[in-house]
Amino acid sequence: MTYIETPRLIIRDWKREDLQSFVTLNKDPEVMEHFLKTLMPTESIAMFNKIKDEINEYGYGPFAIELKEDHSFIGFTGFHNFDLDVDFAPGVEIAWRIHKNYWNQGYVTEAAKACLEYAKENLEFDQVYAFTSLPNIRSQRVMQKIGMTKMKEFDHPLVPKSHPLQRHVLYQILL
Repeated sequence: MTYIETPRLIIRDWKREDLQSFVTLNKDPEVMEHFLKTLMPTESIAMFNKIKDEINEYGYGPFAIELKEDHSFIGFTGFHNFDLDVDFAPGVEIAWRIHKNYWNQGYVTEAAKACLEYAKENLEFDQVYAFTSLPNIRSQRVMQKIGMTKMKEFDHPLVPKSHPLQRHVLYQILL
């Protein structure tokens, strides 16, 4: 099922044939630089199934991103319900991850903007959050480009104390 189309992208439900590329994406050390670890294939498969379940249950989730020009899977963007031990939870976040050979071409910004517009028209969100570790400047730039406002910094409760990725930045957009 296609949810959104942009000039260059199809933002859609996941296909079984996306799985191998998804596994490769999650085990790439550069792509996963701002996460605690890369994912083992079994962890990516579990995440794949969880994403599909989330879309089936809520009608939204992290959607697959496909290039229109060659129909290749390049990553994902979309929404995720979160409930962490933080003062802004529970909430909905917008998240993304794409293969590094597609970085710096505007794909994430294009997909994330389209997802926010989709949410505004089709989903009952009052606001959407995004958060990442402080060193992740690339994702922070995307948050700014899609119109989000920096709210604050916080210590992520699932990241060990004194870990270099513990400090996070929170962005928000009202819909």
